[in-house]
Parts: sequence; structure tokens; C-alpha cells
Amino acid sequence: MAQITAALVKQLREMTDSPMMECKKALVEADGDIEKAVDVLRTMGLAKAVKRAGRDTNEGTIAASISDDGKAGALVELTCETDFVGTNAKFKAFALELAKVVVACAPADLDAFLACPMNGTTVDAELKENIHVFGENQKINRFCRIETDGALVSYIHHDGKHADIVEFAIGNAATVSSDAFKSFGRDVAMQCIAMSPVAAKRGDVPADVVAHELEIARAQAANSGKPEAIQEKMALGKLEKYYKENVLSEQVFVKDSSLTVSQLAAKVSKELGDTIELVSFVRYNFGE
Repeated sequence: MAQITAALVKQLREMTDSPMMECKKALVEADGDIEKAVDVLRTMGLAKAVKRAGRDTNEGTIAASISDDGKAGALVELTCETDFVGTNAKFKAFALELAKVVVACAPADLDAFLACPMNGTTVDAELKENIHVFGENQKINRFCRIETDGALVSYIHHDGKHADIVEFAIGNAATVSSDAFKSFGRDVAMQCIAMSPVAAKRGDVPADVVAHELEIARAQAANSGKPEAIQEKMALGKLEKYYKENVLSEQVFVKDSSLTVSQLAAKVSKELGDTIELVSFVRYNFGE
């Protein structure tokens, strides 16, 4: 039997990007012949998965997961080659499992994420296996993890292409488990997807965005021919309208136009005997 050296294992790993232990097993089976070992790995589906790594991944899905206590959440965008795979229930379930790993493992970056434990192995190994199962290249395009002292609620659009996590401040921990809060949180998270606000609160709108909108509003007002004092009031009025249309807390609630989102929060707060406040959100639109 040929001697399987560490250098030989390393060479095969670099050629195929397959797991170290699998490379060693393949070399043992191939009696040290590296070309035959590549074929062994291809038969196992590992090297074949690597060969697919160059293909474009323009389809896929977004998954969201929230911890049982509502204090931590994650979004994961998993890409693939075709819509056929991207809409597959098992592919989506895999994306959800990845999101759960992010919640539990709290990886700092992609390398750390790939090294996280998953189903008795690692995320990296599970991803390669999923590539083999579906016969398509797949990539973890991006992910995020959010923590809060309040409560997190997620929503995923039915097409799997839009998802978000909305953060709320609450006064009573028991509020999170109430049906009223769950319904309210889901409605707000759904509105965040449907209406695409730029910020949760007015103060969170980026300063350069405010300056740009005000500049446009002033230019429009200048074309009116009104006195300068009136022009400024007109411009500020347009900026106010921008806030009401693009700040989530100030938007009209899509299910009841008599309320804004912040007024809805106040109404639910009163019902529950608590104080609920919209804090922030993270929204993923696939491919952005």
C-alpha cells in the first residue's frame, strides 16, 4: 500500500477543495494515485460540487429565523442557478436551517459561518452536500444577525425574494407571547416589505438623503414663483410628505388607513397594558 503523506492529502485538497478527511479516504482507496483519488471524490460528489462552483447563481431564496425568546434573529440569502431549485421546498428548508445556525452560532463573517457546526458536521460540508444533491452551484450570498433587549419579528414574502426583521422595544417580556403582539408585529413587518420604507424612525433617515430631498423640494418651490418665505414653507412641506411616505413609523397602516404605524403601536400598547415602540428593521430584497 502506498504511503499517504500529509503533502499528498494537501495537494488533493487544493485540487478539489474537498474536506481533508475525505481526501485522505480517497487516496487510501486509490492506493495513493492522485488522479484516481480525484475520480473517487467525483464519484462521492465532492469534487463534482467544486467543479460547479464557477457557475452563476442568480436565483435563490431568503430565509429568516428568530430565537424562541425573540431576542435574536437572522436573515440568510442563499443563491442557486435556477428558479426551479430556488423555489424547491427542500432548498428553502436548507436556507432556513442556515438561518437557525446564524442565530445559534453568531458568526462574525462568512468564513466563521462556514465553520459553524451543523448536523454533526459544518456548514461548509452541508453546503457542498446540498450542491451535490441538487446538481447546482449554491452560495451563501449574505447574512446578518440581530440582537435586542426588546423583541424581534420576521416576515418573508410568499415568493421568498423579500424578507425582513423588525425590532420593537417593549416594557413587559410577557408581551412577546401575546397573540395581539404577534399579529401586530407581523403586520408591521409585512408593511415594511410592501411599502419599502427607508428608515424606521424620522431620525434614522440618512442625513444625505434628507439633504437631497430638501434640495429637490426647494428647486420645485423656486419654480412656483412664490415669495422666498413661502417657497421655504413649501419645501419643508414636501419634506414632511417624504417622511410620512418613507418612514415606517409615520406611514399610513396599509390595513387601516385611519391609523399610522406608530398610532397602531400605541393602540396595541393600550390593549396589552404595555409600551411598544418600533425601533429598527433590516430588510433583504433578493439580489440587492
